[in-house]
Amino acid sequence: MMCRMPVVDCAHYADGCRQHGETLSLAEAEERWQDDDGKGFVWIGFADPSQEELAEAQARFGLHELAVEDARQMHQRPKIEDYGDGNFFVVLKTARYDDAAEVVEFGEVHIFVGPSYVVVVRHGDANDLRGVRQRLESRPDLAGFGTTAVVWAILDKIVDDYEPVVEGIENDIEEVEQAVFERREDQTQRIYFLRREMTGFFRAVHPLLTPLEQLERGTLLSEMDAELRSFYRDVGDHVRRMHEEVLMQRDLLDAVLQANIGVIGVRQNEVVRKVSGWAAIGIVPTLIGTVYGMNFENMPELGWHLGYPMALLLMVACSFALWAFLRRAKWL
Repeated sequence: MMCRMPVVDCAHYADGCRQHGETLSLAEAEERWQDDDGKGFVWIGFADPSQEELAEAQARFGLHELAVEDARQMHQRPKIEDYGDGNFFVVLKTARYDDAAEVVEFGEVHIFVGPSYVVVVRHGDANDLRGVRQRLESRPDLAGFGTTAVVWAILDKIVDDYEPVVEGIENDIEEVEQAVFERREDQTQRIYFLRREMTGFFRAVHPLLTPLEQLERGTLLSEMDAELRSFYRDVGDHVRRMHEEVLMQRDLLDAVLQANIGVIGVRQNEVVRKVSGWAAIGIVPTLIGTVYGMNFENMPELGWHLGYPMALLLMVACSFALWAFLRRAKWL
């Protein structure tokens, strides 16, 4: 049985560089946090921690109790909450698209940020944030901006990973659109499933617009360095582009759904026309047979020895003429 390791990594950074190479324990991280006199910060990463582990982090680093309550479970709305004195709490949704199942898998990342600490809590496996720490460590000029640089690196990775989700959904929409207009089997269920996944993805992207705009304008985290703010502006541009694409895809899916309903209606009309056409053909010999089945005495052709074959010929001729007419009208 694999041992559970909720602490993915824990390290102390100063002047944009990782101090020592080992992974620190929470007690060692607290000691470094208290002794660095604002010269660096501690970065701790959790993966699906227990309530006890979160409580320990809260006790050691003074995490806000309301933020800790939110971080204990998933299904939080993406947001950035400012608790003052350089402390804020960030909730981000991660996403990964399973093209085979046409399902968007979601996870969440909760980030506790203070002037000298960053505690990252990851829920779910939709994005393991692999490479974020290494990327920032390779850029001491960015890591030197402190904890807000860590938030940028995580946010940038999550937003970049939205791109394959958008592409996957777009490919599936094109497949559905092609299937609808090629009149394959009914696509209604598939369209509704895609619409549901897009709604979930929209809820991951849309709430980020407002806080990112506030960061760009400086109304949120006004003390952030102008150079680092430009990196947040770049992420904001990506989020806005993703948001526009999601809206366009949602509108396209609605149009495809209406087209699918229209195709189903046309297909049903074709079936009704065919049934009606064959019914009309069948009723002609029925009417003729009904007339001759009335047993009237004054029907001259009843005594004619060619009356019977002439009646049959009349039935066939009328039926064939009606069939030819309906065939030309494309009812059959």
